[in-house]
Amino acid sequence: MKKALLIASFVAMAVSGAAQAAGDAAAGKTKSAACAACHGADGNSGANPLWPKLAGQHPKYIKKQLHDFKANKRKDATMAPMAAPLKDQDIEDLAAYFSSQSRTVGVAAADQVELGQSLYRAGSSNGAPACSGCHGPAGAGNVAANFPGLSGQSAAYVAKQLKDFRSGARSNDLNGMMAGVAAKLTDKEINAVSQYVQGLH
Repeated sequence: MKKALLIASFVAMAVSGAAQAAGDAAAGKTKSAACAACHGADGNSGANPLWPKLAGQHPKYIKKQLHDFKANKRKDATMAPMAAPLKDQDIEDLAAYFSSQSRTVGVAAADQVELGQSLYRAGSSNGAPACSGCHGPAGAGNVAANFPGLSGQSAAYVAKQLKDFRSGARSNDLNGMMAGVAAKLTDKEINAVSQYVQGLH
């Protein structure tokens, strides 16, 4: 009997812990007020195209980025002080809220679509792999592998991230994967594929 009660107690504690760790989108909406100035109230970004859209992004990916900003594994003068005071539950809640929002889709520059589509779906002549291999044919990403959704993301933001991966300014990718990809892309190719992603849906 005592053994059964002990097991039941452990199970209850585990369930309680799991519930506490899960993100609460409603709480996240309230906590997102500080994020809205740059990322928009619904996560679809503000006036500056260098600020990423968070709406519809996988919660696991959002959580990793916030933890990385907090730990200075991903460096950004604006995001570091924003992430610093966040507790684990705050991060869970914010990720739950932004991931539950619908992302708006932009329009790709017409003169960039042909090259951008070729790069995204087939890779580059210099050996950069197709983006679709990890991020999916429609840019939805891969939740299990924690590869982000790219569909509709701002072209200016995507281009900056690719250039930062290439230069080493950003290095929080898995096993240097994105650094290796970006190293094989020219500025022209980066701009084209970024434009293509902006209109992808």
